[in-house]
Order: sequence, then C-alpha cells, then structure tokens
Amino acid sequence: MNGLHNLTCFDIFEKNALYNGASCAIHWNDKDISYTDLFMQTASLANGLKSLNLPAKSRIAVLCKNHPVFFHLLGAASALNLVLVLINRRLSRDEVFHIIEDTTPTVILCDSEMADQAKAAATSFSYIKHCYVVDEDKDFSALYDCPPLEDPCPIGQKDPYIIIHTAAVQGKPRGAVLSQENIILSNQQIIQTYGLDRTKAYLNILPLFHIMGINMSLGILQAGGKNILQEKFDPKKTLALIQEQKVTIFGSFPPILSNLMDAMQDAKFDLSSLEIAAGLETPETAKKWESCTRSKFWTMYGQTETSGLITFAEYFKKPGSAGAVSALANIKIADEFDNFVPTGATGEIVVRGPLVFQGYWNAEDVNALTFREGWHHTGDLGMMDSEGFLFFKGRKAERELIKPGGENVFPAEVEKAILKHEAVREVCVFGVPDPKFGEGIKAVCSLNPGKSLTREDLIKFCGSLIAGYKKPRYVEFIKDLPKAENGTIDRQKIKTDYA
Repeated sequence: MNGLHNLTCFDIFEKNALYNGASCAIHWNDKDISYTDLFMQTASLANGLKSLNLPAKSRIAVLCKNHPVFFHLLGAASALNLVLVLINRRLSRDEVFHIIEDTTPTVILCDSEMADQAKAAATSFSYIKHCYVVDEDKDFSALYDCPPLEDPCPIGQKDPYIIIHTAAVQGKPRGAVLSQENIILSNQQIIQTYGLDRTKAYLNILPLFHIMGINMSLGILQAGGKNILQEKFDPKKTLALIQEQKVTIFGSFPPILSNLMDAMQDAKFDLSSLEIAAGLETPETAKKWESCTRSKFWTMYGQTETSGLITFAEYFKKPGSAGAVSALANIKIADEFDNFVPTGATGEIVVRGPLVFQGYWNAEDVNALTFREGWHHTGDLGMMDSEGFLFFKGRKAERELIKPGGENVFPAEVEKAILKHEAVREVCVFGVPDPKFGEGIKAVCSLNPGKSLTREDLIKFCGSLIAGYKKPRYVEFIKDLPKAENGTIDRQKIKTDYA
C-alpha cells in the first residue's frame, strides 16, 4: 500500500531519535533510556519479531506490568503491521482465556508473575506459537540481537494496531480495535490540551494496558518529553520520583490522590515541578490536592472506544462537569430515537470524528448497532451546556457500568458469577458511592429456601471466578427482590431502596 499519506508510531520513534536523540525518553529502574537507544532497541526487536515470519495483522497478546517492553512493542508492531492485544493482568484466568480465544494471538508475552497463566494459555491454544517471559527469558532477549529493522512494512491508516477489551456491550468483554491513526491523533490532542513538549515529564502510574495510560505515555513521547516508568503504584515511591525526576504531569484514579496525600503527612517532598494531575476524583479530594500542591487537578471524559480522552478541563473551571469538548471530537446528545436534544437536555452521548475506534473485534452485529446513524453510541448519558461543557449523567440501562478505581465492571458479569453459588436465588448488582475507589460494587441478593450465606463467603466465592476488582465490596441479603409489572427484577427500585 502506498505510504505517501501515512504516519506511523515507528516513524515518530525514528524522528525523535534523529532530532531529540540524547534526551531521556524513559526513566526506568534508576536508569535513563535516550531517544536514540529507544529507537535502536525498538528497531532491533522489530527485526527479531520479523524473523518469526508473522503474517501482517497477526496478534501479539501482552500480559505485563509497566515495563519498557511496552514501548518497544508499540514501535515494533507499528513497523511490522502487527496487532497488540493489551490484557488487563488483574483479570481472572477465565477472563484472560476469553480474550485469547477472541483474538487468536500467535505470540504471547508476559512478565514472570504472569508466566504460569501465559504458559497455560500457550499449551491450551494451538495457534499460540511463541510464549516469552520478557523479564527472564533468554529467547526473548535474543530477539533484540538482530540488527535494526530498515524496511518497515506498509500499513493502512485504519489497520488494527491495538485491541483492548472493554466490558461495555451485552455483558461480554469486547475487543475495541484502535488504529495507528487513532492513537497518533489522540497523542496530538493530549499534547495540545496539556501543553506537552520536550521539557515535560510524565509519571506512568497508570497501567500501560489501560487506554489512559497509553494516552498519556504516548502523548509525552510524541512531544519529545520524558516518561518515568513505575512498575506499580507505591505512594512514597511515587512522591520520591516526582521530586527526583521533576515530574510535571501524571494520571490518577481513586484512591491514588488520597494515598499520596496520606503519604505526604509522613515525610516532606518537593512537588514544586508538578503542574497537572488528571483523572477522576471527588470535589473534596480534588480541592484538598490543589491546596497542598501547586498543581491543578484536571477532569475529563473518554472511552477506549474514543481512543481515550475527548473532554478536558481544570476541575474547578466548571465544577461538576467532565470538561469541554476537545479539538478532534464532535459530541452530541441524542434521545432514545437517535434525535439530537437541545442544549441542557439529558440523553445518550454520541461521538463522531477521527478518534472513534474501528469497531469491536469479531462483532459486526454489535458494530452496526454501536455505529448507527453514523455516530458512535457510547451508552453513557450526558448533558451539554451552552459553553460546550459535558456533564456526565450515568449510563443507559442496557450498558450500565460500574467504575471502581477507574476500571470498567459490567453488572451482568458480577451477577453471573454470584448466581453460580448454589445458595443464591436472585441478585441485582449496581454501583454505589465509595469513599476509597469513587464507585463501589454492591450486590443485593435473595437466597434459596433453607440456604445460608455470609457476605465474606460470597465475596470470596466471586473472587475465585472473576478479577478481584470486580468482586462486590458491599453485599445485602433480603427475602425477595422487588419485581416490575412484567415480572423482571425492578433494578431502579432496588437502587433507590438499597443504595
């Protein structure tokens, strides 16, 4: 395919090496990796992967903590027209296997903590030809021994590049497909909004399998700034890195800010370099954060399906809003018949523009519904004011989500797990305010005659079937769940009575 109008992530890596080569691209484990070194490592890995003779658009599943290999893979996949399947490593074994079955990867990469699960998958699925443990595998290290790739493969602007599964459709995790064009334009929007350039430093607290982690880290990389990579969140280590590396921006989900402020009471840290903390928070926490640092807290709205963030604002510029519509997104509010509603009215948030994803992997029927009338239907409810600020108003019933600590949890997933317990007759799961995680998961259950069950035992049972962050944090047992006139569980009444 003619590459005249294409720009790839690999091109951006190469350009930074050429014009910003000596500058630090990634700070990892007390060492700096320059843009020149990053490009050479990436180009060598690309050639190593090429030696595996992977056809174009082959999938590579990634099951890792934050590690420089994410950046190498993003560049190498870009150069070879391969597709990265980024898997949330907090998922249960069955959930990971579902994603693998859905995407049929040829290669699976993991860290040592996830090696048993990855190797079990490689044994279970014949299409997985290669399994590498990135932090201890000599065979994987050998892939870097190749000379740098000199002939990147041709790509199409809409070709699949990243697949991230999201619990947003019909209770079944669907793989949202993002192209390189989606990612590069999202990066550019992040750069413009937050004023990123070579002088800025981003602290990677958020996981790189999460769309916001990708948004922020690739945005700063495209701008030529510095990524400080933290394997996992540790409040005191985070504060020490902000001080030491002169961090200017980081992303946050509850309870990150609260944990940082608790740690700040034990020791003094110089946070004067910090300009922005961006994420989701309560007004009280955001106000407290701004009062004890020099930084501003920014709020936002977005989805994996919109390549990440599409509204932004300093939180207290318009309290209660999710920010103003970004430069590359067109956002409307529609009623249940897909008619646009007037300013100030509530309806479904629909989006159009170059940040809209390419569709769900292997789900053409769902894609037709999601993209009807030429708009991406988010399943979220919102209201736009006269200044272009979006106010989030919850989720449509059929696409209801709970977001504990920024993760997506579909109530039907939790209900399905709970109903596998022999003592449970009926259940309704929904989100409730949570002081630590912003939103918590509550289950209201009725039991089968003659059966008994404790809250603790039910939570433990759920944890054996689904990811830990999907377990209900709150459980209430009642005799009978209220019913609507048609005999179905009256979810709204249960929320009203038991939230």
